[in-house]
Amino acid sequence: MSDTLLLLPDFLLILGGFGLCRYTPLARSVWDGAERLVYYVLFPALLFTAILRYPLSPGTMLPMAGSAVTVVLIGIAAALALGRWPGVDARLHASGAQTAFRFNSYVALALAERLGGTPGVAWMALIMSLAIPLCNVAAVWPLARQGGHGYARELLRNPLILATGAGLLFNLLGLRLPELATLTLGRIGSAALPIGLMAVGAGLQFGALREGPRLAAALLAIRHALLPAVAIALVVALQLPPAQQAIVVAFAAMPTASSAYVLAVRMGGHGGYVAGLVTVSTLIAMAGLPLALWVLRQLA
Repeated sequence: MSDTLLLLPDFLLILGGFGLCRYTPLARSVWDGAERLVYYVLFPALLFTAILRYPLSPGTMLPMAGSAVTVVLIGIAAALALGRWPGVDARLHASGAQTAFRFNSYVALALAERLGGTPGVAWMALIMSLAIPLCNVAAVWPLARQGGHGYARELLRNPLILATGAGLLFNLLGLRLPELATLTLGRIGSAALPIGLMAVGAGLQFGALREGPRLAAALLAIRHALLPAVAIALVVALQLPPAQQAIVVAFAAMPTASSAYVLAVRMGGHGGYVAGLVTVSTLIAMAGLPLALWVLRQLA
């Protein structure tokens, strides 16, 4: 499957959720329960198993890992800075800022295998283990502040952050779950992406992006223009091995995480606005991801 078609199933799942919610008896009340299931059970299981699956060895891959973390930090800084724009709606920004720097974990792992085989998956897993905690903490902060929640309390009770922290702790300590538990959690986590994307579609409000079009355009520009450009510049300047260059650039060009929608809804944000951003991000990445890899090949 080409890099472009790799994202087509994600987009079709979003459309499927939209159609089921609006044209079948599976109405909004069904998807409210699905969102809670994804947020409290499925995505935490996915994050925990993804981080735990591959032993970490940051010392041997420090330049590559550092490049990816730099990309994430620049994305976070740029997204949060948009909140200072005059006229920006605070609730829209708090809800949507996360879409500029979060990434689709499943697509990242699938593409890593195609780009670098087993080493590529291990490299992407290392990047994810460092990036996921940063992204989740940065995503919760504006939502907690906007909703009037205590930030420390939200961090300590957020299931996505708890799952990533537990995965990192297990990995760094060399702990492993029994095989039965690993298989069970893996199967639970495998349901996160399809149900999460269908929940995005169910919550999609096509007119929601019109509530903040300039903000939406800026967030998507960070996700799909600024971050890939930064990644390309970093890996070329650092002269990373070609396979590692491709992994870092692919990571930077990922569509945003479908769990961004679920997080916004669960924390009182504007779910429809975030659903629109997730949908458009998936569409842009279908062309933008192959383009970023092509640009890298021309410069490397």
